[in-house]
Amino acid sequence: MSTALHIGFIPLVDAAALIVAVDKGFAAAEGLDVTLAREVSWSNVRDKLNIGLFDAAHLLTPVAIASSLGVAHVKVPILAPFNLALNGNAITGSSALHAAIMGEIDGDRFDPLATARALARVVAARRRSGQEPLTFAMTFPFSTHNYQLRFWMAAGGVDPDEDVRLVVLPPPYMVDSLVSGHVDGFCVGAPWNSVAVDRGVGHILHFVSDILVRAAEKVLAVRQTWAEKNPDTLAALVRATQRAADFIEHADNRDEVVGLLAQPERVGVDADLIRRTLEGRLKVSSDGTVRASGNYLLLGRERATRPDPAQAAWLYAQMVRWGQAPLSGEALKTAMSVFRPDLYDGALKTSIQPRPSGAISAFAGPDFDPDDVAGYLAAFKVSPRAP
Repeated sequence: MSTALHIGFIPLVDAAALIVAVDKGFAAAEGLDVTLAREVSWSNVRDKLNIGLFDAAHLLTPVAIASSLGVAHVKVPILAPFNLALNGNAITGSSALHAAIMGEIDGDRFDPLATARALARVVAARRRSGQEPLTFAMTFPFSTHNYQLRFWMAAGGVDPDEDVRLVVLPPPYMVDSLVSGHVDGFCVGAPWNSVAVDRGVGHILHFVSDILVRAAEKVLAVRQTWAEKNPDTLAALVRATQRAADFIEHADNRDEVVGLLAQPERVGVDADLIRRTLEGRLKVSSDGTVRASGNYLLLGRERATRPDPAQAAWLYAQMVRWGQAPLSGEALKTAMSVFRPDLYDGALKTSIQPRPSGAISAFAGPDFDPDDVAGYLAAFKVSPRAP
């Protein structure tokens, strides 16, 4: 007899392991009858998970941490026994913003420090001429997109709370907002950056892997109470999703995976665009310029699926830096406890492996030490804000 599960997701390529687990029958082989619910906004996914309408969800990693801390919403402890993706985001600017940054740049246009400093000069020039501040969109206040945008801007001397406007938009709405002029740029996951480029309205400035070498992007999230009541079901779900992640990473399966993700009820965009995303080969400008990166989106390789609590600690540090959470040892412990490598290892019967060296290396700032969050934050010129 199958166990019925309802799982929410947003139409992004980094939901691939969940989609493939269901559509290839890997979940069914584990005795799971999974219904995938396609949602538009992260608040919908979070709320339906928190109140029990979803048993599990494709979720922004910082949302799982914020929910567990009870920050800006009701407190619902969330566990993440599986990473659905590392990296996969990009920062995209309108044609006008891209031209302005390129006009001010001193250095390599793919160097995030050079573009951040150029952005600071653009911001200063707009202020002197009395123009409105630039507007950038991200997907949620508690999101990697928010923190990656802020990290990049602040490294160049731009204060993201004072010098620009940051607004929240669901991923599928980003491109139309760029077309309408409501935003000048955005940070979002695949495929929406590529959609902007293909439509001739945007230029990809940076892959998030330019900002951080490895960034925990989306997790398979469950409520702690559900996990405690359903340990065997959770283990089965982890196994099915890992099998799907392994399937996705085999080049021989690429055509089939692309076809599954391109379906209207799944990600629902052009198949070639999804293929380029999975290959880490993205057109970054409408003139046809292509960048390739093996680190652009990690779904199954390089131990990407095993949760690393240090990643949760880095995200918590960003919440503190930008005034969303207080700094405390107890809060740090709670944040790190969201990531559960023990549940991952137990489901897959693997032994604990050391964290990869340079796991959270960034293009600017000091090395991150989860045992000294206060020291890490004190090193930044655009410094932490009081929550």
